[in-house]
Amino acid sequence: MTDRDRFHLDEHVAIAVAVALRKHGIDVTSTKEAGLIGADDSSQLEYARRQGRVIVTHDADYLRWHSRGIEHSGIAYRHEDARSTGQVVETLRLIYELLSPEEMAGRVEFL
Repeated sequence: MTDRDRFHLDEHVAIAVAVALRKHGIDVTSTKEAGLIGADDSSQLEYARRQGRVIVTHDADYLRWHSRGIEHSGIAYRHEDARSTGQVVETLRLIYELLSPEEMAGRVEFL
């Protein structure tokens, strides 16, 4: 396990988020890079969990899974169009700086 949070962007999160996070040295994968285009949400969540990555999403299904106790490495949720790409990146950077992977495991942070 790493001592810093790593992120996985689900299919509908703009790739610009990954580009910006990488400029700050943050480890992030996208659905396309992981070969998961068209995969269902449970496959995305399982990929992120196996990789020890916080999933970044605006899909409320992840919140329902969390409420059912489905194991995950963390969910960073934003309501679609609630924040700009820059605001999302800054909030994810705060999560990266302030919360350890252990603190994010099983947790939802609203962006």
